[in-house]
Amino acid sequence: MSTVTPATELHEIEDVLDQIRPAVRADGGDIELVSFDPDQGLVSVRLVGACHDCPMSLATLRAGIEQRLCMALADVKSVEAVE
Repeated sequence: MSTVTPATELHEIEDVLDQIRPAVRADGGDIELVSFDPDQGLVSVRLVGACHDCPMSLATLRAGIEQRLCMALADVKSVEAVE
Protein backbone atom coordinates (compact mmCIF):
# COMPACT_ATOMS: atom_id res chain seq x y z
CA MET A 1 0.00 0.00 0.00
CA SER A 2 1.28 3.44 -0.89
CA THR A 3 2.11 5.91 1.87
CA VAL A 4 2.04 8.83 -0.54
CA THR A 5 -0.49 11.53 0.34
CA PRO A 6 -3.22 12.41 -2.17
CA ALA A 7 -1.68 15.88 -2.67
CA THR A 8 1.64 14.28 -3.62
CA GLU A 9 -0.12 11.84 -5.94
CA LEU A 10 -1.87 14.69 -7.71
CA HIS A 11 1.47 16.44 -8.09
CA GLU A 12 3.00 13.27 -9.55
CA ILE A 13 0.11 12.90 -11.99
CA GLU A 14 0.51 16.54 -13.04
CA ASP A 15 4.24 15.93 -13.61
CA VAL A 16 3.47 13.08 -16.04
CA LEU A 17 0.76 15.11 -17.76
CA ASP A 18 3.25 17.96 -18.16
CA GLN A 19 5.42 15.58 -20.20
CA ILE A 20 2.48 14.75 -22.48
CA ARG A 21 0.99 18.24 -22.84
CA PRO A 22 3.44 19.65 -25.43
CA ALA A 23 2.38 17.05 -28.01
CA VAL A 24 -1.31 17.56 -27.24
CA ARG A 25 -0.96 21.35 -27.34
CA ALA A 26 0.84 21.14 -30.69
CA ASP A 27 -2.45 19.80 -32.09
CA GLY A 28 -4.49 22.57 -30.45
CA GLY A 29 -5.70 20.67 -27.40
CA ASP A 30 -4.91 20.30 -23.73
CA ILE A 31 -5.43 17.98 -20.76
CA GLU A 32 -6.86 19.09 -17.42
CA LEU A 33 -6.53 16.88 -14.35
CA VAL A 34 -9.96 16.67 -12.73
CA SER A 35 -9.49 14.11 -9.96
CA PHE A 36 -7.76 10.98 -8.74
CA ASP A 37 -9.50 8.19 -6.84
CA PRO A 38 -6.67 6.29 -5.12
CA ASP A 39 -8.98 3.45 -4.04
CA GLN A 40 -9.85 2.64 -7.66
CA GLY A 41 -6.62 3.94 -9.21
CA LEU A 42 -8.78 6.07 -11.50
CA VAL A 43 -7.57 9.36 -12.94
CA SER A 44 -10.23 11.63 -14.42
CA VAL A 45 -9.13 14.15 -17.02
CA ARG A 46 -10.87 16.68 -19.22
CA LEU A 47 -9.76 16.92 -22.84
CA VAL A 48 -10.16 20.51 -24.01
CA GLY A 49 -9.59 22.57 -27.12
CA ALA A 50 -9.21 20.57 -30.30
CA CYS A 51 -9.11 17.34 -28.25
CA HIS A 52 -12.64 17.82 -26.95
CA ASP A 53 -14.39 16.63 -30.10
CA CYS A 54 -11.51 15.05 -32.01
CA PRO A 55 -12.26 11.58 -33.39
CA MET A 56 -8.78 10.48 -32.25
CA SER A 57 -9.28 11.61 -28.65
CA LEU A 58 -10.07 8.07 -27.41
CA ALA A 59 -6.84 6.80 -28.96
CA THR A 60 -4.95 9.69 -27.37
CA LEU A 61 -6.57 8.91 -24.03
CA ARG A 62 -5.80 5.17 -24.06
CA ALA A 63 -2.56 4.88 -26.02
CA GLY A 64 -1.03 8.13 -24.85
CA ILE A 65 -2.31 9.44 -21.54
CA GLU A 66 -3.45 6.24 -19.80
CA GLN A 67 -0.47 4.16 -20.90
CA ARG A 68 2.01 6.83 -19.81
CA LEU A 69 0.38 7.40 -16.41
CA CYS A 70 0.07 3.66 -15.67
CA MET A 71 3.71 3.07 -16.58
CA ALA A 72 4.96 5.98 -14.49
CA LEU A 73 2.75 5.59 -11.41
CA ALA A 74 1.93 2.20 -9.91
CA ASP A 75 -1.19 3.54 -8.17
CA VAL A 76 -2.81 4.55 -11.47
CA LYS A 77 -4.88 1.76 -13.01
CA SER A 78 -7.05 3.59 -15.54
CA VAL A 79 -7.88 7.01 -16.98
CA GLU A 80 -11.27 8.34 -18.00
CA ALA A 81 -12.31 11.48 -19.85
CA VAL A 82 -15.05 13.54 -18.22
CA GLU A 83 -16.98 16.57 -19.41
